[in-house]
Amino acid sequence: MNLERLNFHHLFYFWKVAKLGHLTRAAQELHTSQSALSAQIRQLEDRLGEPLFVREGRSLVLTPTGHVVLSYANGIFGLGQEMLLRLQGRGDGTTRLRVGSVATLSRNYQENWIRPLLNDASVVLTLESGLLEGLLESLMRYQLDVVLANETVPANPDRPLHCRLLGSQAVSLVGYAQTWKGRRLRIPEDLHGIEIALPGQRHALRAQFDALCQSASVKPRLRAEVDDMAMLRLIARDSGWLTLLPEVVVQDELQTGILVIVGQSDQLQERFYAITAPHRHQTDVLDRLFFMSHSGPP
Repeated sequence: MNLERLNFHHLFYFWKVAKLGHLTRAAQELHTSQSALSAQIRQLEDRLGEPLFVREGRSLVLTPTGHVVLSYANGIFGLGQEMLLRLQGRGDGTTRLRVGSVATLSRNYQENWIRPLLNDASVVLTLESGLLEGLLESLMRYQLDVVLANETVPANPDRPLHCRLLGSQAVSLVGYAQTWKGRRLRIPEDLHGIEIALPGQRHALRAQFDALCQSASVKPRLRAEVDDMAMLRLIARDSGWLTLLPEVVVQDELQTGILVIVGQSDQLQERFYAITAPHRHQTDVLDRLFFMSHSGPP
């Protein structure tokens, strides 16, 4: 078959059913009957020459060919969605930038990165946080423009992504100023038995720290492990325990003197990445952020 024979209306109906996994719900969402929806999907299968679904109980399950078609449909209709979002605000001269951020990334770092846009009245920001895998799926569906992460993503020909290193910084051991001001500890040698709060197991930094302690036969007294950097910041400020985290997380508390740096290690580094999908139209505001992050500190 050639492209002229491909009915994109049928492909859109298939896309909706594949995403929902259920014919009834898809028909309700599309405001059509189940029989009409089934007929249009059968016509698409006839055009393609292969089945796209098999029925398992009351659900529809994609065939191997269905998975292939869905991956292309995600790109086609994701680009369509991106086009509509790009055109939103064109009349009043605004540009929308949609930024995803992994839950383990410092919100201070995220704000610092987008700070050049905060006083730009022509930019509308959409900020979303979540697990990396879910954010990457949104990125591949063109529902996000960029994902900020503290870990890179492996190369995958089925999911082409570009991972740009924005910067890195040493990780600090911080403590309550009234207790720890003027004191210094070596990481990890001086941490045996010390009460400490750490990033959670999903954080790339945690694996680095655990490996250092294990190699030195050092075992701190773990009091908390926290995925969310905003919560880890509160614990650092209010618990009295030592806390291991990137300085940017507690930049305000360090400036006001509530917290002090007790130790640092060049062997512990947090790296910051911007992950993008192969968009047809890169926004000028995103290019501006990339340029400024390259020319300035992270």
